[in-house]
Amino acid sequence: MISFNTMSLQGLASAAKSLSKYQWGAWSLVSLYISIGSGIVVALQYDLSSPFYSSTALDLLVPYGEFARSVHFYSSQFFFLFSCIHLIAIFEKTDEYTFYNWAILIISLPTAIFLLFTGYVLRGDSTGFSAGMIAEAILENIPLVGDSLNHLFFAISDRGMQRVYVHHVITLDVLWLILVWDHLRRYRIKVSNHIPLICLTFGFCLIIPAPIDPEKLGVTYISGPWFFLGLQELLRYFHPLFAGVIVPIAFVFALVRMRKGEKYFHIILYFIYTWLALYLILTTIAWLR
Repeated sequence: MISFNTMSLQGLASAAKSLSKYQWGAWSLVSLYISIGSGIVVALQYDLSSPFYSSTALDLLVPYGEFARSVHFYSSQFFFLFSCIHLIAIFEKTDEYTFYNWAILIISLPTAIFLLFTGYVLRGDSTGFSAGMIAEAILENIPLVGDSLNHLFFAISDRGMQRVYVHHVITLDVLWLILVWDHLRRYRIKVSNHIPLICLTFGFCLIIPAPIDPEKLGVTYISGPWFFLGLQELLRYFHPLFAGVIVPIAFVFALVRMRKGEKYFHIILYFIYTWLALYLILTTIAWLR
């Protein structure tokens, strides 16, 4: 165990040192700005009464609509990925944070994932609609408060995309900003210093359009968003309360407690490595189906 713990710490420190050479935090913010700007364009064309039609109409009828949707989709993914890498890169410097500040920053990560997830659902295609139905089923399996939570966050079966849209456009954005506001005040970036990243993002979006999945008759298995695949596979074997609630919350709780001064830091680090490895395996299995 001691040998493994030493190797784990050395591996984390080595990864942080190699990643710290790059401006992951700045790139994350630039991607966020691009996502917000393109998101306004997409939102102006979105119709709650016919989400899938408005998504496809954006691609087919609106000038540069497909490009705007692709920019919003991929810049949002880049924002989240850069944020995660930024967390690893600066981990060695996080001792200066209080437990409260650290916990708030960690909670901003699942908030960002929820933002991405609601974006997938709002597309209204086969992937988005199915992901929304799975989310409803997970929430409804939570004892006592499940129905209330589903009514608050989704209620797609009763209200369509109304609640999902409000949370994606307003609630989650405001919540994320509140969570990271103290952290953001430490950074000052100039977008003009990151023109290559912006050009690469736009170029990528020109070459690879954002996915949208039409309904396919006879298809019995639909893959969800890439970050949802492991959970989707886990749901095949375990009860929704365990697979969809307890397992993700356990990981977030472990991240919150992942402080060098924590008494059980090595055990927590081992748990996080194991959780990520198993989730990667489950994601690979789901992707290969």
